[in-house]
Amino acid sequence: MIWHCQAFNELTTHTLYDLLKLRSDVFVVEQNCVFPDLDDLDTRPDTRHLYALKDNKVVAYARLLAKGDSYTGFTSIGRVVVAQNSRKDKIGHVLMANAIKETLLRWPDSDIKIGAQSHLERFYQSHGFSTVSEPYMEDGIEHYHMIRKTE
Repeated sequence: MIWHCQAFNELTTHTLYDLLKLRSDVFVVEQNCVFPDLDDLDTRPDTRHLYALKDNKVVAYARLLAKGDSYTGFTSIGRVVVAQNSRKDKIGHVLMANAIKETLLRWPDSDIKIGAQSHLERFYQSHGFSTVSEPYMEDGIEHYHMIRKTE
């Protein structure tokens, strides 16, 4: 597996297509959720797209957002996704570890805030995130706000 972390303007059109297709396949089709995935955050100059390729196919992805781009006073990791046929490989934990590492490398003095689907609360807790909100509905799916403090 080969990991990449790139700005929007560094992505090839084919890679961008593959990343957006993975996000659509999981968030829109698999989770049956209609939401505005293309939200103008992908193209921000500080946004980074972290993804893994295996056999030239995108198998995991996360979007890293600079402080204030998603949450005031926080960096953020979002659009965390693993391709359905790669979940058996348990790379979600590797994806999150890399996402946290890359986020802290770029913005070392900022806590990370996420909007986590509630069924993944324990997964994110295992990566140092603490639940800081009551459950809330976003795009028809229950979520929690979670924060990971810088160490």
